[in-house]
Amino acid sequence: MQKTNAIEVSNLTKKFGEITAVNDVSFTVSSGEFFGFLGPNGAGKTTLIRILTTLLKPSSGKAVVAGLDVTKAPDNVRQRIGVVPQALTSDLDLTGYENMDIYGRFYNIPQKERKQQIPYLLEIVGLANRSHDLVATYSGGMRRRLEIARALVHTPEILFLDEPTIGLDPQSRRVIWDFIEKFRKKDSLTILLSTHYMEEAESLCDRVAIIDAGKIIALDSPDNLKARIPGNDIIFLSLADTSKADAAQAAIAKIPFVHKVQMHEDILRVYVDNGAQNLPVPARGGQRDGRDSQLRKHTSAVA
Repeated sequence: MQKTNAIEVSNLTKKFGEITAVNDVSFTVSSGEFFGFLGPNGAGKTTLIRILTTLLKPSSGKAVVAGLDVTKAPDNVRQRIGVVPQALTSDLDLTGYENMDIYGRFYNIPQKERKQQIPYLLEIVGLANRSHDLVATYSGGMRRRLEIARALVHTPEILFLDEPTIGLDPQSRRVIWDFIEKFRKKDSLTILLSTHYMEEAESLCDRVAIIDAGKIIALDSPDNLKARIPGNDIIFLSLADTSKADAAQAAIAKIPFVHKVQMHEDILRVYVDNGAQNLPVPARGGQRDGRDSQLRKHTSAVA
């Protein structure tokens, strides 16, 4: 059965005076898909999300979210989406639980349901034991986890994440990724993420749209986008016997997925397509499982 579209955007444009922040953008996001916008600061990612979440009106074009036109039915759209903006917006003078509870009241969630949903969400994001502490005592990563949980308190159909890990250290960023994946797998959420971290888009997204100067310049799966760049991975090979370096370099250069080979002291730098696939695959216990790559076969031939 073909999936329905959670988001449909057609020829969307947003201008601020003479500045075009979003320029004739079109794309769709399937229900249950994790879709990413990747681009530098100022590319138009946040403006686009603000339009889709009804905070800005487009200059032209159309955006349909959860089956509703964002300009014609903004209140109904807001009931069906959750939003985690770039800025941390949780109230420092309230506890984590109180922040969640007030948010639930905004959506008219009954008290009985709030008492069940809030502890459940706080447990998933690892804040159950800090739920009654003031948010002022939370770290940046803890506040971000709280705000992701808060955005889900009313069980939205679509979750918008606008650079959710900006400013966080790599370890905290990885923790946030894990929690987002948990929510997605359990509740079959549709998620739209904006980021300028390439590894974040690659790790989380089913498809990625690369946006620059307000325009989508590429849209595909992370693997397919990487495959468009010849020699997008670099493999370093250390030679035990440098006397055979020229022969090894010549043999490796003949491999179809290799684009360039450079020698520096006893290290061969090999520029290849899809390095993860073409590297030797070790099995458990350090023994090889018989699926040696072409790269290993060619280097062995001159050893």
